[in-house]
Amino acid sequence: MIKEIQIKLKPQDINNEDVIKSILRKKLKIKEHYEFEYKIVKKSIDSRKEPLFLLKIIVGLREKPKNDADAINVKYQKSENGKRILIIGAGPAGYFAALECLEHGLKPIVIERGKDVQARRRDLKAIQQDGIVNPHSNYCFGEGGAGTYSDGKLYTRSKKRGKILKSLKILVDHGANEDILIDAHPHIGSNKLPKIIAAIRGTIISHGGEVLFDHHVTDFIFEKDMCLGVVVNDEKEIRGDKVILATGHSARDIFYLLNKHNIYMEAKPFALGIRIEHPQELIDEIQYRQNPREENLPAASYKLVTQVNDIGVFSFCMCPGGLIVPAATAPGEIVVNGMSLSRRDSPFANSGIVTAISNEELNANGFNGLFANLDFQREVEQQLFEFGDGSQKAPAQNLIDFVNGKDMLDLNDTSYIPGLYKAPLHELLPPFVYDRLKQGILAFSLKMKGYFTDAANVVATESRTSSPIRIPRDPENFTHSQIKNLYPCGEGAGFAGGILSATMDGQRVVQAIVKSIKD
Repeated sequence: MIKEIQIKLKPQDINNEDVIKSILRKKLKIKEHYEFEYKIVKKSIDSRKEPLFLLKIIVGLREKPKNDADAINVKYQKSENGKRILIIGAGPAGYFAALECLEHGLKPIVIERGKDVQARRRDLKAIQQDGIVNPHSNYCFGEGGAGTYSDGKLYTRSKKRGKILKSLKILVDHGANEDILIDAHPHIGSNKLPKIIAAIRGTIISHGGEVLFDHHVTDFIFEKDMCLGVVVNDEKEIRGDKVILATGHSARDIFYLLNKHNIYMEAKPFALGIRIEHPQELIDEIQYRQNPREENLPAASYKLVTQVNDIGVFSFCMCPGGLIVPAATAPGEIVVNGMSLSRRDSPFANSGIVTAISNEELNANGFNGLFANLDFQREVEQQLFEFGDGSQKAPAQNLIDFVNGKDMLDLNDTSYIPGLYKAPLHELLPPFVYDRLKQGILAFSLKMKGYFTDAANVVATESRTSSPIRIPRDPENFTHSQIKNLYPCGEGAGFAGGILSATMDGQRVVQAIVKSIKD
């Protein structure tokens, strides 16, 4: 017999099996001499009063408890001779599409403009320490995509638990900690992701797939309503039976290339703003009412959202115990993002605070047409770069000064390795963006007492929240409306918003391909 039960635990008892079993015995009226097994299937934190762990547990009485993930057994086929599926981009959408191909005997050929995870480290070091941005290998481009070196959060709004578990189980099979199967907000950490990504590559190659690095797509081969393949590095043709486009939210050249071929695309809403960095101890004290926090509690996080004149202002990619990193994809830009290592033990907490950008505002400011959002995004990034000294030092302002529209207080210590310089962000950001961010922060200060403090820095620019372009696809067969065998996929196509949703979109696209082949 299997029983499911929910219990609450104090942080100091979370790893104490005797305490957990004692609570289960009392709740289920299990006699003291009767032995049983249990398995935690979900873990979250409730900190509304005092911080408590909430556990959902299955208890096996006379049988071994199993959760839904135990039933997932992914099997890959040798696929050297299968139909050739070109996958443009080695991010989560691309790599999970490749693994899905192997399940069905298709041969994935992953084409990646950047480098493998190990070689990519050198280019990240060059950005951090020397301000040199490699347009093909950076925090957004390269094996594993933007998620590899910018946190590995596995949050999703999807309610399709079975599909979520499959993606999580694949990550565990390739080296991730099993905790991601049960945590309410699973997280891998940028220090652990590279080995997992390399292991996924190993699976692809060992089963007959290919992964081609330093292969920048410079053209597409179209014939009538078919995509026959791509040209890489301006010289080499690679042809396939189907083409999956999983290039991520920052591959602007791909959007321009498709537009050159008159491939239909749409401007897509996105958000832009700044990143705010607090001392982690302060966030712990606000959220847990503890300082220091109990050792078994993770670094506290927050999620904030409000409306200013019916337009959203919200936190994005909150990184407890994290770091701010330079995320530009071309020279002459200032872009920042957040990441955390697996232990989340940095003394800083940072989060994007962004606002939705409306088409009406852009039109009023002279940005029109398909690339209005993209052009606005790039102009803000470049203008803030030009204000600086030509390095990847980021413009920053004390949070109090930012909201008050002044430039008086000193900056605080930061996790941002290239360094910060004091700048009047209240003047440098577009006025309508600044005004909404200011109003949003004031609203947040009412929700989190202590959030509005001179101990926090505002750092610009958080601008790569999502793709500013959508590549539409048929909702049934997932192909582009014009091109029968071109499959827009993941964040870059506008159909995902994070690592986990991108992995599932890659799987969905391949399942649609399999159906089309069978039909």
